[in-house]
Amino acid sequence: MTRVAKRPITLSKGVEIDLKADTITLKGPNGSLSLLLNKEIQVSQNESNLLVSTRSGSRFARAMAGTTRALINNMDTGVTNGFERKLELVGVGYRAQAAGNAVTLSLGFSHPVEYKVPEGVSVETPTQTEIIVKGIDRQCVGQVAAEIRNFRPPEPYKGKGIRYSDERIVLKEAKKQQ
Repeated sequence: MTRVAKRPITLSKGVEIDLKADTITLKGPNGSLSLLLNKEIQVSQNESNLLVSTRSGSRFARAMAGTTRALINNMDTGVTNGFERKLELVGVGYRAQAAGNAVTLSLGFSHPVEYKVPEGVSVETPTQTEIIVKGIDRQCVGQVAAEIRNFRPPEPYKGKGIRYSDERIVLKEAKKQQ
């Protein structure tokens, strides 16, 4: 097995687990998440710990064991603390406004861009140039943040666009006239 899969998953307090043959469900204060397990993977419970192991020694099974362990660990973090991604809008006139389950973006186009937020994810705009995407499913939060960023990714000359708050844009030097 991989080194990742060998470590046991310590569940947080207040998390209930429902372990069946092919699915695992975690319920916590923020909600509940389920994961469909691969046939090659076996998950066993030992007090408040979960152990991920393989049913066979194949290369695929070892790879899936590490992936499954990481997914279950992310589920535990999601149902207890949740996940969030922060986006920043950089550019003159770039604005964002969240209303209900939609985000309206002014990004220098001739029309405002409307983005409908999927269920299970919430979007806040504390300021006009800041977007915070929150949710319990790490994959959904990252996907929504990536889709919003994709409307106007940062360009390399002035750095204008939508960027992650921790993203560093390396600016290119403009052409020089001779």
